[in-house]
Amino acid sequence: MQATKIYSFHGGIHPEENKAQSLRLPLGRPSLPSELILPLGQHIGQSSRPLVKVGDKVLKGETIAINNGFLSSFLHASTSGTISAIEERLIAHPSGLSDLCIILAPDGQDTWTTLEPLNDWQTLSKTDVLAYLSEMGIVGMGGAGFPTQVKLQGAHKKPLSHFIINAAECEPYITADDMLMREKALELILGIEILQHLVEADKVVIGIEDNKPAAIDALTSMIKQRDSKVQVAVVPTKYPSGGEKQLIQLLTGKEVPSGQHPADIGILCHNVGTCVAVYDAITFGKPLISRFTTLTGDALKAPQNVEVLLGTPVSHLLEYADSEPKKLSRLIMGGPMMGFTLNSAAVPIVKTSNCILAASKKELPPPAPEQACIRCGMCEQACPASLLPQQLLWFSKSQEFEKAEHHNLFDCIECGACSYVCPSSIPLVQYYRHSKSSIREAREATVKSDLAKQRFEARKARQDAEAAEKEAKRLARQKATPSKAAEKKKAAPAKAAPTVAAAPAATDESKKLKVDLAIGKSKLKKLQKQLLEAQENEHLEEISNLQLQVTEQEKAVALLEEQLAKTAEAAPTAAEAKVPKPAPAPVNDDIKKAKIDLAIAKAAVKKVEKALKKAEEIQAPEIEAIRQQLKEAQQRADELENALVNPATTIPKTETTAQAAPSSVDADMTKKRKIDLAIAKAGVKKAEKNIQLLKEQGKNESEIEASEWPKKLIEAQEKLAVLEAEDTTDTVAKSQAKAEPEMDLANQIKKEKIAVALAKAQINKLNKRLESAPEDADKINQDIAATEQRLQRAEALLATLIHSQTNTQENR
Repeated sequence: MQATKIYSFHGGIHPEENKAQSLRLPLGRPSLPSELILPLGQHIGQSSRPLVKVGDKVLKGETIAINNGFLSSFLHASTSGTISAIEERLIAHPSGLSDLCIILAPDGQDTWTTLEPLNDWQTLSKTDVLAYLSEMGIVGMGGAGFPTQVKLQGAHKKPLSHFIINAAECEPYITADDMLMREKALELILGIEILQHLVEADKVVIGIEDNKPAAIDALTSMIKQRDSKVQVAVVPTKYPSGGEKQLIQLLTGKEVPSGQHPADIGILCHNVGTCVAVYDAITFGKPLISRFTTLTGDALKAPQNVEVLLGTPVSHLLEYADSEPKKLSRLIMGGPMMGFTLNSAAVPIVKTSNCILAASKKELPPPAPEQACIRCGMCEQACPASLLPQQLLWFSKSQEFEKAEHHNLFDCIECGACSYVCPSSIPLVQYYRHSKSSIREAREATVKSDLAKQRFEARKARQDAEAAEKEAKRLARQKATPSKAAEKKKAAPAKAAPTVAAAPAATDESKKLKVDLAIGKSKLKKLQKQLLEAQENEHLEEISNLQLQVTEQEKAVALLEEQLAKTAEAAPTAAEAKVPKPAPAPVNDDIKKAKIDLAIAKAAVKKVEKALKKAEEIQAPEIEAIRQQLKEAQQRADELENALVNPATTIPKTETTAQAAPSSVDADMTKKRKIDLAIAKAGVKKAEKNIQLLKEQGKNESEIEASEWPKKLIEAQEKLAVLEAEDTTDTVAKSQAKAEPEMDLANQIKKEKIAVALAKAQINKLNKRLESAPEDADKINQDIAATEQRLQRAEALLATLIHSQTNTQENR
């Protein structure tokens, strides 16, 4: 078997190992404690959701909590007994805070539940095997506790060149993995082979430091016995060679790019403890309920490694290892470099607890007082991630978080090498942790603010729609009143002269319309001011919403002006005879109206010119129809301009004024549909913006899919497509009923052709994704079905539009 070439990485240190103390005694197995404390958050991601209640009796290995989302895990009873409480308890966390825990009182019987091993794992689909591992509650046991099934799913982004088993265990004092490899070498190799079946990597390598000769011999002999293809690569002892990115660089010579994951460059890493847990689950059906943990430190008389049940209090383990309270100065979970101090020994062992360090004051003295940085550069030389710790320190102190992030703050693995070599005793890692936390909080606040803004805009749009609806109803009632008066006038005898009382009624109606017009103009001015402010501040989503409102308000003002003009013309003739004839109305209103008509006509000319230009670029078949429409629109604009120059000439009525005003119900429905369209478009933009924000935060595709935004984006797009289709259908119906210009129909046809092309492209993209990610087949098939429905609707609508266009041209 060809030996693996060993490379190197930048920086690193050589602290005292202190590993021999815990390897003098054989593996220990502590007795059952009086109670087991099982936190619901023993992994990165969402906490588990309890399945049991107080008073329930459970068996060993029985599921007591299930996963609560994509990035979550199952939890099982470590022994048989009774659920005595579900309450807040102190947990093993740097914050020293409490969290919700399930309290299990053992019955001493240690009775197993019925175990169901996965004997046919080689013939089952990989998705089924991953689902089984999820139900077994297996997480990464060497780091942050990343759910194993999620990590394996991410490994299928691209073919794997290397599957690396992390056995380096570079942290001082910790020997749990060393003891595990000595005791369970066969189980480790078999677990690796199971995982290799799932990931199908080209090369499988166990990376182990050269300070573990017994474990190296055990693995090498077991690999020879089984004639396995797994390789053992012995790397030099240097901290932090056990870091995932550093071990990858040691064994492959490749560096994981900033902001990416090992799977992005075709590499997957797992801890030896995770591999053994996978073997136990697949072969025996045992969930993850125990782990190897190192008990060490000068305050313990019998330091050793133990196989301990999850949920066992640290105080019970200290008693088992014969601790000396008088010598105990600091109690640390993890190693001295990356571990954290425990404020209480009542916290439990969890799935990621690899070491309990009971140190004396002489062993771990209090840190020296922080002094000023002398710019020696030793921190930069020691940093294994090739960062600039000194620069990051200044940015962190001055709270210039953007600059710190620009200098790759989130590439820091918090190994503590920089703090270890700092002659000024500056706790550099603590500053970096604080800066990371502040940046994450700011991002979460931004997302919450965006969501609140979206809710506010939706509420405002809803209120505006309600106000517009009330205004439309009021105008409808106003319009109905003159029509009734006209009917009464027709019903009266032909010779009967109209009464003088009609004049005051018309005057009252005119006054009311003038008041409404003044209110409408005031509201229009206010909206225009808001739109100007939004444009200055570049609030894109608010701009589109305000533009819609301004357009609707302009139409309402124009309608009021038209009604006011009609009311003035409809004054009773009898009133003119008996009442002194008023002075003729000023021509200003007619001129103003003519200017508005001319502006509308010129805008129509520009619109048709633009459409003609686009049609000529793509050689569209309807070019001649568009040219004819341009000619008519230009002629109409010339007539209006001539009439405006020569007031004596009768101003031609515009197509808009010649047509009957739409009913109040149609206007109401049109406004509501436009508002719904604006809200749907805002929802699509918001979802796309939040997905982009998650990508900027360094989230991978699986984490982004686990969030709510991809689903919301699809829902918003579907809603938008439906609304646009309804709007297009309504436009076509009105076009047939009112003989609207053919250009609108041509634009709708072009729009639907684009929609059909986009839907087909989306289906092709989803099919390719289905081939590359078969484990997500259910979700992708649902997306394909939804997209095909949109495609069918778009094609049907396109056929209708083309048919309408053909009929219109034949009629002409």
